[in-house]
Amino acid sequence: MESSVDAAVSSIAAAIGEPARTRMLFCLVEGPARTSTELAIVAGVAPPTASVHLNRLKADRLVRVFVQGRHRYYSLASPAVARALEGLSVLAGGQRGRFTPTTPIHLRAARSCYDHMAGAVAVSLHDRFVAARWLQPSRTANARGNSPYILTAEGERALTALGLDVEAARAQRRRFAFGCLDWSERRPHVGGALGAALLTLALKKKWLTRELDSRALSLTPYGRREFKSRLGLDL
Repeated sequence: MESSVDAAVSSIAAAIGEPARTRMLFCLVEGPARTSTELAIVAGVAPPTASVHLNRLKADRLVRVFVQGRHRYYSLASPAVARALEGLSVLAGGQRGRFTPTTPIHLRAARSCYDHMAGAVAVSLHDRFVAARWLQPSRTANARGNSPYILTAEGERALTALGLDVEAARAQRRRFAFGCLDWSERRPHVGGALGAALLTLALKKKWLTRELDSRALSLTPYGRREFKSRLGLDL
């Protein structure tokens, strides 16, 4: 009699084994999330067919989806999926190309995303906060696939020391903090009231300056030094 584990393994193997789905999964191994349109191009199938494949991969818990504005972004469901695919890649031999963002250069480093910071600088800040355990993902994701963040006591002390008014951010009638998927980096930056407060602080302290008639932000030499000395970031 087939066990539930055997059945699950068989289903996962079948999901991975279809060539179009294989191409989609290996495209996601490197980390950046992709839209269904991008994955359709990678897989060489029509968008409706790509949606069917992605639904199958989601059903087998190989991918997860994040809703950001009008777009749905797909990424691998867990590091375990990446490890399994990497193992298969070793067995198969060969190398795969990497994802190259098409965002204009002047917007990739730093820009505003609504009222908070986006781009490579913002993603680096997010990663630093998470690595330092100042921010911890909540265990419950919302309907859009975005997990709210919990600001730890250590994180509150650290951000207060930077000059950020945490209580004022908490008092706003909006989500406090969550991972907002970055348009160019395809990885999260900090959104919500906390993200807005971070941008306000960075502008006030002249770590960043706004470019005229653009969403682009410029990292100042002073800001570069401050991010290095205060947060250990080489930007």
